[in-house]
Amino acid sequence: MAVPAPHGDLTGPGPAPVPPELAKLLRDQLELVADEVQEEVGRQVPEYARPADGTYRENLRAGVVQALTLFVDHIADPRGRGDAIAATYYELGRGEALEGRSLDALQSALRVGGLHAWRLMGRTAEELGLDSTVVAALGELAFRTVHEVAEAAAAGYAEARLRSTDELERRRKRLLDLLLGDGPVSPEAVHDLAHGARWSVPRQIAVVALAAGPERREEDRPLAAAGALVDMACRPPRMLVPDPDGSGRFGRAFTLALRGRPAAIGPTVPLTEAPRSLRWATRALGLMGRGILPRQGVVRCDDHLATLLLHGDEPLLAQLQARVLTPLDSVSAGQRPRLAETLLAWLLSGSNVPDVAARLHVHPQTVRYRLRQLEKLFGEALHEPETRLDLVLALRAEALREQGTEGRSIPSRE
Repeated sequence: MAVPAPHGDLTGPGPAPVPPELAKLLRDQLELVADEVQEEVGRQVPEYARPADGTYRENLRAGVVQALTLFVDHIADPRGRGDAIAATYYELGRGEALEGRSLDALQSALRVGGLHAWRLMGRTAEELGLDSTVVAALGELAFRTVHEVAEAAAAGYAEARLRSTDELERRRKRLLDLLLGDGPVSPEAVHDLAHGARWSVPRQIAVVALAAGPERREEDRPLAAAGALVDMACRPPRMLVPDPDGSGRFGRAFTLALRGRPAAIGPTVPLTEAPRSLRWATRALGLMGRGILPRQGVVRCDDHLATLLLHGDEPLLAQLQARVLTPLDSVSAGQRPRLAETLLAWLLSGSNVPDVAARLHVHPQTVRYRLRQLEKLFGEALHEPETRLDLVLALRAEALREQGTEGRSIPSRE
């Protein structure tokens, strides 16, 4: 892995040179100074004050020694860039990111350690009676060293965070594919993938199917619900939401998070039945696109079960309509919608003429006139229970289709 070279260039013009022989004197003190720097960092930076296991303590100690060595090496050879030590701090930054520490804690540790090391080594320089310009050069060199290792550590930290985020997304995508796949899913496989994806396995879920969008900008993407697994690359995009019946899970905040994108929420099911929730959500989304269900906003499958059932097998539904609605084919195109609407209202209202009139906003005498026409068309079939059920289903589907064609949302009476 390539490590970015430090930006500081020690070969350019600078303050008075530091005597190279000072390097040997300071190198002899490295171990003692490293002990004190490690203790000072643990005292001033709380994140580094926890009891350390052997490996962690060794790594922290090695990092301190490496930084001090870089400082002394710069004194011995001002042209040296310390790339090997920069690589060490690059890896230290990566390790801190993977441990979940903040970059602030790492940078604080470097500042505290560098300042304390400079005080200790500066005291040695003063004891040797070095000229003030040499002491100043030594101080600048110390802080340039801190800057170099801090830059290398920050680069490693950023790279690890980026890779960690990408890897987490990949693991969650694999988990979502497993849960929504066609084959059987073993609990062991789910728990293994969920652990790697840092996802708590819920008892129940709901799958949300989202209308596809251009997503040219980041602000066009919907915001995921907390804990949701999301795949925006699928068609349709989908979101698996854990514990969907929790308080306010699909409330106004969820609608706002979709940023105007229509969506259908599948029924709540056990985790192992996630494909079923996806199947119904996808079907509902398709019906939204056709206007059979409301075109905009968020549609819950649980609020439209009858419509979804009715359109579960559309060729079979068309066969039913062709069989039971044949008598209406004999009337004019202008009459048919009125007679179909009146017949459905009459069947749903228990054959109560005033209720039909109120529902259709017409005079009761108009309803009776239409019913006489329907009696001539359908005969005794209007009073057969099985035929009445078939008529309700066929007429309801036709009404939904007609209102979808007109581009109007329909109120659910289910």
